[in-house]
Amino acid sequence: MGTPAFAVPTLDALMASGHCIAAVYTQPPRAAERGRKVRPTPVAGRAEAASIEVRTPSSLKPEEVQDAFAALVADLAITVAYGLILPPDVLAAPRLGCINAHASLLPRWRGAAPIQRAIMAGDRETGVTIMRMDEGLDTGPILMAERVPIGPATTGGTLHDTLAALSARLVVKAIDALAAGTLDETPQPSDGATYAAKIEKREAAIDWRAPAACIERAVRALAPRPGVWFVHEGERIKVLAAERAPEATDTAPGTVIDAALTVACGDGATLRPTRLQRAGKAPMGTDAFLRGRPIAVGTRLPCPATS
Repeated sequence: MGTPAFAVPTLDALMASGHCIAAVYTQPPRAAERGRKVRPTPVAGRAEAASIEVRTPSSLKPEEVQDAFAALVADLAITVAYGLILPPDVLAAPRLGCINAHASLLPRWRGAAPIQRAIMAGDRETGVTIMRMDEGLDTGPILMAERVPIGPATTGGTLHDTLAALSARLVVKAIDALAAGTLDETPQPSDGATYAAKIEKREAAIDWRAPAACIERAVRALAPRPGVWFVHEGERIKVLAAERAPEATDTAPGTVIDAALTVACGDGATLRPTRLQRAGKAPMGTDAFLRGRPIAVGTRLPCPATS
């Protein structure tokens, strides 16, 4: 049971491991961005290519959906970034229950966006937790976990790929241990629990009043998608990479202080975008960008309105 690209390596690993996959559950097809045609989820595409039955209920609450799930007589259900709530009757249907691969070191960063939130918070490590599912939000007992460092160059994209591969390996390892009866369960501690809320569109707009370190982490966390952005002369410009600059300044946040596009931030520190992208154009380094789209020293880049 999974939906986005993050879950595809786990499906691949399960197919390669020789386990019999009774069915794949994924969210219904949705229209792609910019009005393009409706397309299946990445997990659906991979499952269909492997001739595995794909089911796409919009909810698992209807009785007929739950009956169809129970009729699989499955030994185990595995969820990876599925995106739908599993009701109690679904959780109880498989003989060995349901397990989930979550992209954080639980109980830290329960919820929808653990990868991005870990980088934005300045965490030095994260990982993957395999947990037995219960009725709470990522609150079930821990079966196994593995840590991964978050370095100064780690982006949301690179961490996504690392944790997706790790999830696949740990899921297969957990299934083998579960079958052998050697898998211990540890209740999650209440201390250290945090919630990884879904990334809102407004969070991608750079607020130059924030500290430079926070903006730089947001740049990395949301790269390559959706990418943070600022507005110049009515045009939205994405920042795909940036670095903390050594210059300190007492100028107003959002002010461009030199020809390299170094920008004043709210704590008196500065940030220098190093890779930018205009709408409909390819990403490019800042030097190349400025040759075609100059931004003069002294320009004040706007900050988003506060409510």
